[in-house]
Amino acid sequence: MLKLNRFKKYTLGLFLLIFPFLSYAQNLVDSVDKKPAEIEIIVTADHVDWTYKTGENVNFKVSVRGKQLEDLKISYEIGPEKMAAGKKGTLILANGIGTITAGTMKSPGFLRCIVSAKVNNKVYTGFATAGFEPEKIRATAEVPNGFLSFWNKAKADAARIPLNTQMNLITERSGGDVNVYRVSFQNNQLNSRIYGILCIPKKEGKYPAFIRFPGAGVRSYNGGGSLSLATEGMITLDIGIHGIPINLDAEVYNGLLQGALSGYPLFNLDNPDQYYFKRVIQGCLKSVDLIYSLPQFDGSTLAVMGSSQGGALSIITTALDSRIKYLVALCPALSDLTGYLHGRAGGWPHMFSPTNIEIHGTPGKIKTSSFYDVANFARLIKVPGFYSWGFNDETTPPTSTYAVYNNISAPKELFIVPEGRHKIYQQQREKYTSWILEKARVTAALK
Repeated sequence: MLKLNRFKKYTLGLFLLIFPFLSYAQNLVDSVDKKPAEIEIIVTADHVDWTYKTGENVNFKVSVRGKQLEDLKISYEIGPEKMAAGKKGTLILANGIGTITAGTMKSPGFLRCIVSAKVNNKVYTGFATAGFEPEKIRATAEVPNGFLSFWNKAKADAARIPLNTQMNLITERSGGDVNVYRVSFQNNQLNSRIYGILCIPKKEGKYPAFIRFPGAGVRSYNGGGSLSLATEGMITLDIGIHGIPINLDAEVYNGLLQGALSGYPLFNLDNPDQYYFKRVIQGCLKSVDLIYSLPQFDGSTLAVMGSSQGGALSIITTALDSRIKYLVALCPALSDLTGYLHGRAGGWPHMFSPTNIEIHGTPGKIKTSSFYDVANFARLIKVPGFYSWGFNDETTPPTSTYAVYNNISAPKELFIVPEGRHKIYQQQREKYTSWILEKARVTAALK
């Protein structure tokens, strides 16, 4: 049990757990170029929070940093995020500063202004995205007939499979107060397993637990800061989703990502029972079974977290399993996938976008997507959650993530970084860390 007089040490440990979590969505998150660009185009909306009432005009401010460029000519395109531009033009920036009058939106959504300039035969771009009453965005995803019965059966099928847990102690990482294990357990069928890293404090006692679900991609896992957190009295479980060991050479994962697992989010999209993420979700549910099977678990305090793909899995697993007490979901993927069919941005993996609609826009694939759309799971959430994303996210567009958030009736907190793209920022880190710590403090006080 987590004691209050240990809370200070626990706070440090929990922060160390959360910090490495940021790298999990590495194949979806924008990378940071450490080499400064020759010039930088900065676009901002003229409201501090970048939000507007429908019918209210937005002006985008443009500035250029870097070389001293006089009378720089820029081009701009304005339109709903991820959709074709409705307005285009050029502008001469006097002293590197200018304003673009963009107009408005008549219904809730997001309007994006993309600015580009060519300097020394190189094109530079910048953009900003204004939100129009995003709290009123409604999901386009429709709950299919048989949604609950489909998932109740999937849960029951997974529950019948014995865990058959295998735990192998990693001796070189198990010094001090913590045992670190490579762990695997059976998933939805006898020849399918989930692999991960499990950290358990050595001292006899009962401990709270966290499960972290990964962002998209194929990679190894080592538990990151979980070892430090376990030292402070936590059980932590980091899982992969692809049914492969998590300690292989990097070239193995790269080969899979470019070969057998290339495009996995679209595998078997024409069949709800065979779609790739069914086995994945069942594996997430089995990870909860694993935590509850541990004699060191306190039997009640379990949270899940994830970003992008992991954010989607956090919401889905929480919706399906009442044993989870709270969640963190950052820029969740698989959100309002059918938005594109209604003339607005849909969520990752964008199977119905204008470039993909001819291949994937069939009735069967659209129906399958509805069984996996996070917007439909959001209606089932009953526990507190912390949610966060940015308006400039091109991978998990804010139109899609708001569609999910607005479907949640449980206690919730939303933190927005207006300029945020598809990566995690320091202010987000601080906010969700404080939120989790407060939940842990309350839990500790009640024990």
